[in-house]
Amino acid sequence: MKRSEFLKTSLLSTAVVPLTSFVSAGEEKPSPTASSEVKITDVKTYVHPEALFVKIETDAGVFGWGEGDHDNPKIIAKIVQELCKPQLLGKDPFLSEYLWHKILYKGEDLGLSGALTGALAGIDNALWDLKGKMLGLPVYKILGGSNIQKVKVYGSFGVKNGKRTIAQAQKKALNFINEGYDTLKLRMQIRVLGRNPENDITEKYVKAVREVIGEDITLFVDFNNGYTPGKAVEMIKRLYEKYNVQLVEEPVHYHNYEGLKECVDNSPVRIGAGEHQFNRWDFKELILRGDADVLNLDLIKGGGISEMKKVAALALTFEKEIMCHNARPTLATAATLHFIASVFNPARVQEYGGKRPKLGLTNLFENNFKFEKGHLYVPQTPGLGLKVNEKEMLKYLVK
Repeated sequence: MKRSEFLKTSLLSTAVVPLTSFVSAGEEKPSPTASSEVKITDVKTYVHPEALFVKIETDAGVFGWGEGDHDNPKIIAKIVQELCKPQLLGKDPFLSEYLWHKILYKGEDLGLSGALTGALAGIDNALWDLKGKMLGLPVYKILGGSNIQKVKVYGSFGVKNGKRTIAQAQKKALNFINEGYDTLKLRMQIRVLGRNPENDITEKYVKAVREVIGEDITLFVDFNNGYTPGKAVEMIKRLYEKYNVQLVEEPVHYHNYEGLKECVDNSPVRIGAGEHQFNRWDFKELILRGDADVLNLDLIKGGGISEMKKVAALALTFEKEIMCHNARPTLATAATLHFIASVFNPARVQEYGGKRPKLGLTNLFENNFKFEKGHLYVPQTPGLGLKVNEKEMLKYLVK
């Protein structure tokens, strides 16, 4: 074949997406529409007591599902409907980078971080799910795969600042070990309002958990912003020396970057932070001023996959590891798995809270993640890989 004929044939073959690209696990009807001609026709929100989901529909009969910030979901849903939706209707879903920034700066007076990025996360993650389905590819492949098929995860659970008893915490830890995890994180959930608690239970819980899991299991502890820098450093050193804790997360207030730097400089273990940083500018400050060893990115709070890809690139420049903040067995985990499988600087292990049936979310999906020996496998079906049970989800549709 002549070179000119080859180029002509190649260009024609890429102009239209094949019919099979529009079929995802039996969800959507096949459509002959070229991807460049597809338009967004509707944006729907679903408010569950424990979650916020977004569905983006198109005139090609293809749709995408995403998850946004689960804190104050009624408020987040209102932002999606009143601010985001008007900017999306009639637009090409493949212009997602432009649409993301248009929404951000239309709503910038709400603040570039927090509720706005929590809403944008739902939109952005849904658009990636949609684009994956239209192209017939799992999301990590269109993000640029990093040759990761499975992700090692650590068991994560909170003590609810003492409301979960020591015996319950020990049982929870053992359940994770029995399921094949070799790393655990104990979340103290002290929070800013309980900072430097008078009757501090941190060491007592860490000691009790270490006693039942043995010395071979890696143990992390999340202070949840629980201390001032001096107190935090004192506790970090004690937990390392007595219980071999290997990582401490958010030891001080999340915007006390100088205090965080003090912890980093004086800690014998790695310090993680970032679950309260929701965009590239927040993370720039965290890296330059706080110098955290490990960055905790949240895919349903921090603007979604698109924004967190930018943060991952920033982190790579400063040789920082990514350890995603995620304890929700839903589309949040799906987005996290695809994200991790597309970056070059993930930490050895990522957070996962298990199936957590008490959240009441498992019946919203018709399939689940493959879990084996402490690893979650990256979904290989088009989009994010979770099939929504629309009959159940319909109960939470915002009208």
